[in-house]
Amino acid sequence: MSSSLQYAARSRIHYYMSPPGSTPQPVCLITGASAGIGAALAYEFASHGHTLVLTARREPELNTLADAIAARGHARPRVIAADLGQPEGVANLAAALQHAGLDVSILVNNAGFGLLGDVAQLDPAKQLAIVDLNNRALTDLTLRFIPGITRHKGGILNVASIAGFMPGPGMAVYHASKVYVVSLTEALHEELKAEGVKVCALCPGPVPTEFNNRAGMPDDYFPQALSRSAGRVAREGYEGFMAGHRIVVPGGANRVATLLPRLLPRGLVLGFLGWRWWRARRRG
Repeated sequence: MSSSLQYAARSRIHYYMSPPGSTPQPVCLITGASAGIGAALAYEFASHGHTLVLTARREPELNTLADAIAARGHARPRVIAADLGQPEGVANLAAALQHAGLDVSILVNNAGFGLLGDVAQLDPAKQLAIVDLNNRALTDLTLRFIPGITRHKGGILNVASIAGFMPGPGMAVYHASKVYVVSLTEALHEELKAEGVKVCALCPGPVPTEFNNRAGMPDDYFPQALSRSAGRVAREGYEGFMAGHRIVVPGGANRVATLLPRLLPRGLVLGFLGWRWWRARRRG
């Protein structure tokens, strides 16, 4: 048995082998699809007729989502469980796609997480894991699949955040990771537009999802005016991506929040954000 097939057996990946010599099927790959914005994006892309592959760590949740999409009358997405935060995660996912005869034409980089707290107090390993998933895995996936995406004149939708436009005392590593995502996306948008490839950064503000619990955020950490549902974020993200936009920021208040750091003195913005984190810490 080949090493790739052995991996599939160990990981309980469910796919069908394509016939020898067949043309790979173009698909839309959505990472971090088991819940939250990723799941909402899966519904959105499926509703517009895209053939989906869903990946995340939690296979039962992925299968539940795939069944729910099929119950709405859409083609059931393929499911590949993979931990992209691990060193071999992206390579294993790519091998599974290749053996299934699938060629990524649209890549939705949604997988990511953050942590609330002072850098000096948080676990260093967990902070480095943010960089591994939010940046290293996203970049690895992008580099691996750009040839196929370009060939199909498809696209890349990177889920960033309004955090990508400002420093973030209290979530320093997370904010820095999203700055990277925004910058990379804008550069690729410019590089690949002549090839007919869409590259877009979806930059939501607060969204009530599992992300907040994992990050350790209290429910009232962000102003309610900035909050948007995962469904609305996915819908606006899809529409902006398909329209060829470089950046999509759902919600007027969030768009203002991304503009202020560019219009006001950097020190003033940093001072305000630092004061806000200091106040939040005092409140516990």
